[in-house]
Amino acid sequence: MKIAKNAVVSLRYDLTDADTGEQLEQVEDPISYLHGGYDGIFPLVEEALHGKATGDSVSVTLQPDDAFGEYEHELVEVEARSSFPEDITLGMQFEGAPEESDDEDFILYTVIEVGDDEVTVDGNHPLAGKTVTFNCTVTGVREATEEEVEHGHVHDEGDVHLH
Repeated sequence: MKIAKNAVVSLRYDLTDADTGEQLEQVEDPISYLHGGYDGIFPLVEEALHGKATGDSVSVTLQPDDAFGEYEHELVEVEARSSFPEDITLGMQFEGAPEESDDEDFILYTVIEVGDDEVTVDGNHPLAGKTVTFNCTVTGVREATEEEVEHGHVHDEGDVHLH
């Protein structure tokens, strides 16, 4: 079966830094997404996979705007140390709204510096600002169930999923 709209596509992938060739992420266990504009994978990767079949491979270089976004310096914030738990450490993550935002969308902040009086957090994705190459091999293609299409995402075996 070839990849087309409303197909469930399974693949293994790795991400590399397009500038340095450094491997950023590698996934051995296949991931699955619903093909056809459901936002389950980067749009340019989905476009490159359209018409492919099990065993086919693609490699797509993605600019920051096509992947994890540009690095936004305004998403780095310095907060009072007293606003955080005593046992705070580098790499801890907290959900919050950007300062001076009336937007109700929360983002994930990562602690990047801990001082005696202040904590610096970064709301950017760790790969923001990077040009990455997405390399993948298709490990399976099947028709989506009516319920998967209706819900706009893949359901695990046994139809277990959360909404």
